[in-house]
Amino acid sequence: MRALSLISGAGEGIVVATFLLLTAMPLVDLLGRPLANFHIPGASTYTQQLTFCLTFLGGLLATWTGKHLTLSTAALLPEGRVRRTAEYLASCTAAVVTAVLTYAGVGVVLAERQQGQKLSFGLPVWISESVMPIALGLMALVYIYRSSRGWPGRVGVAAIVGAVFALGLISPAHSIAWLLGGLLLAATLVGSPVFAAMSGMGLILFWRDATPVAAVSAEIYRLIASPTLPAIPLLTAIGFVLAETRAPHRLVRFFHAIFGFMPGGVAVLVAAVCALFTAFTGGSGVTIIALGGLVYPILIEDGYSERFSLGLVTAAGSLGLLFPPSLPVILYSVVAKIPADQLFLAGLAPGLLLLLLVAAHGINVGRKLESRRQPFVWREALAATWEAKWELSIPVVMLLMFATGIASLLETSAFACAYTIFIACFIQRDLHPFKQLPRVLVSAAVLVGAVLTLLSCAMGLTSYLVDAQIPDRLLGFVKTHIESPLVFLLALNLLLLVLGSVLEIFSAIIVLTPLIVPLGVAFGIHPVHLGVIFLANLELGFLFPPVGLNLFLSSSRFGKPMVELYRDVLPLLVILGIGVLLITYAPVLSLGIPRLLGFF
Repeated sequence: MRALSLISGAGEGIVVATFLLLTAMPLVDLLGRPLANFHIPGASTYTQQLTFCLTFLGGLLATWTGKHLTLSTAALLPEGRVRRTAEYLASCTAAVVTAVLTYAGVGVVLAERQQGQKLSFGLPVWISESVMPIALGLMALVYIYRSSRGWPGRVGVAAIVGAVFALGLISPAHSIAWLLGGLLLAATLVGSPVFAAMSGMGLILFWRDATPVAAVSAEIYRLIASPTLPAIPLLTAIGFVLAETRAPHRLVRFFHAIFGFMPGGVAVLVAAVCALFTAFTGGSGVTIIALGGLVYPILIEDGYSERFSLGLVTAAGSLGLLFPPSLPVILYSVVAKIPADQLFLAGLAPGLLLLLLVAAHGINVGRKLESRRQPFVWREALAATWEAKWELSIPVVMLLMFATGIASLLETSAFACAYTIFIACFIQRDLHPFKQLPRVLVSAAVLVGAVLTLLSCAMGLTSYLVDAQIPDRLLGFVKTHIESPLVFLLALNLLLLVLGSVLEIFSAIIVLTPLIVPLGVAFGIHPVHLGVIFLANLELGFLFPPVGLNLFLSSSRFGKPMVELYRDVLPLLVILGIGVLLITYAPVLSLGIPRLLGFF
């Protein structure tokens, strides 16, 4: 236990250093280019390798803190022996999968060492790759240790891991493969991390076909070639830094001063501030946790009912998912292989539509309630704007840099990350740069590790599906039963709505996108429009019973039963559902701005 604690502490220090280097390198390139035409040789390789390291170090920390992404269905299990048994099964499965991935990763490293390839700065590739099996091996040890409170239970898990390795020496059998797949699915439903399910299924399928399991780890390393990927940790850090400061209070004051005079103005402010905050936090639940306790009392004080207030805060927690610099938009662009800038531009009008629909509902309810309205006071509006000027400037600076072509997405993200940290630590002084900032960066790394570990571990399964022509078979099946693009879009909406209520958004993007994109192309749906439809449906799925993410978070945050929240969010679920249908069947909402700017 003490050894694992020391390893965790060392890992946190390395994570902070990696974050700072990942921010500094693109920033040096950005500032050096116009001043002295300076460029760091091999900078893109550096940032990709740093992101790879951060992925597995963050994944190790996510394992240690129990923060890996899981299905919401585990929350339905009753307390007591049933839940303890489920947790044991989940830990056992995760330990087995990470142990096999470690073995596969070692095979990749040894093969790479024999080839003797080097990176642009002279470091052998196998040394960089070795981060993967080391981190996965430590993750396996943590899962074994956390599987039980006593050593007999832990030894049992270790024995199961050994039995699986022994099974791997047996000739593949289809019946055993299906049995293992069924056990893996059951473990995932009761709480095993989704990354273990994705990589575990890939391992089983490759093993069934007598393909070396090292193919899964080889696909994991290929992920670092994406030039967009390093932006994800930087944007995640921005959201976590803002959440740990008094930025939410300053933003609430600003929107209250601007919209408070309107009928339903407080409801409008809640929708607006939540949308802005979600754009930075990426719909990871931070909005409800950070802002829920702040805006809920304001709604109650203004005369809104508890039912409406809970429903609005729960629904508003997912608004802004389509606005820059939303993390899910970037992740979707990576998986679907479409430009992130086009997807951001396409999401502006649909995101604004959903925001306006929620705001209009708040205004309507506020007018009926005759809620107290404060007069518009120029002095307060100017004072609130001045106080929140730094937070408000962050999205403006990012949009100007990225839209004008001054900087790439990575350079924009690095500048915004450094800018946000500078504001929080040295201008607003909400965070101490040495005592508090490292803790915030480690928290961000946990989410980054959870998301990117899932993304990287899903690469093996995706590769198998492509090799087995599963997307082509699915396309043939769908085309046989559905002929109209309109019917296809309706079926897609229903599917995404249901899956969005169970899958966490990052899991949904990684699992479903490779299957959905070919279908959209076959039915003539523009890939960018399809991306907006996909994300808008997942945004709606956050509110869909039985265990939509926002329902679960609000239930925990406000201490309310889930069944009560079903009733509270129903009006907004219907309103946002209408908005999603408009987005689906009116492509001009998504494609109008990119076309106007000449992207296609």
